[in-house]
Amino acid sequence: MVSPYEKCPIYENENYLLRLVEASDAPDLLLVYSDEKAVPYFNSDNCNGDDFHYTTLERMQSAIGFWLWAYQDKGFVRWAVIDKNAGQAIGTIELFNRGGNAQEQDSQSESRDYFNNCGLLRLDLRSDYERRESIGEILSLIVPPAFELFACQMAATKIPPFANQRKAAAEQLGFAASEEKLIGGDDHKVYSDYYVLHAGN
Repeated sequence: MVSPYEKCPIYENENYLLRLVEASDAPDLLLVYSDEKAVPYFNSDNCNGDDFHYTTLERMQSAIGFWLWAYQDKGFVRWAVIDKNAGQAIGTIELFNRGGNAQEQDSQSESRDYFNNCGLLRLDLRSDYERRESIGEILSLIVPPAFELFACQMAATKIPPFANQRKAAAEQLGFAASEEKLIGGDDHKVYSDYYVLHAGN
C-alpha cells in the first residue's frame, strides 16, 4: 500500500468527504475551532499546551500551515471533514502511527506505554455535528482503512466522559474504553479516557 505521506487518500460516502486539509479551508475551520461548545471535545493531549481554541483567521491559517508542515515531515495526516451537502469543512481528523515506524514517526517513535504501534485518531467537529449518527458516519470512513494505512495493530481515540454521542458512535464501531494511560512523548504527562479498537475486531 502507498504511504499516506506519499499520496493522501480521499474517503467519501453519501454525506461526507475526507481529504487532506488545505489552506483554503481556514474560514470554514475557524467556525469549528472558535466554537466554544466544540472545544471541550478536542483532544489536546501532548500538544504543547495548545487547546485548539482559535478565534482569528490568522491563528487558524497558522494551525493549518503547521498541519501541512507536519504532513510533509511525516508526523501525522490531518484530513478536512467536508459536509458534501453544505459544501464546507465542518471538522478535521488527525491520524498517525504512534511509535510504530521510527522512519516515518520521528517525534512519535519512542512510545513506551500501551499505545505503541497504535493509530492515534483525533476528531475535531463543529458542535452541531457532535451527534452519534454524524460521528459514526465520519468515523466509518477512516477507521476501517486505518490499520493497513498506518501499519498498526490498534486504533485509539480520546473520548471525554461527558461525550455521550461520541462514545455511542465509537462503541458502535467496536471501540471499548481502556483503563490504560497514555504517557505524553513530549511532556511525559499521564492522559486517560482513551477508547481502543484492535485490528480484526
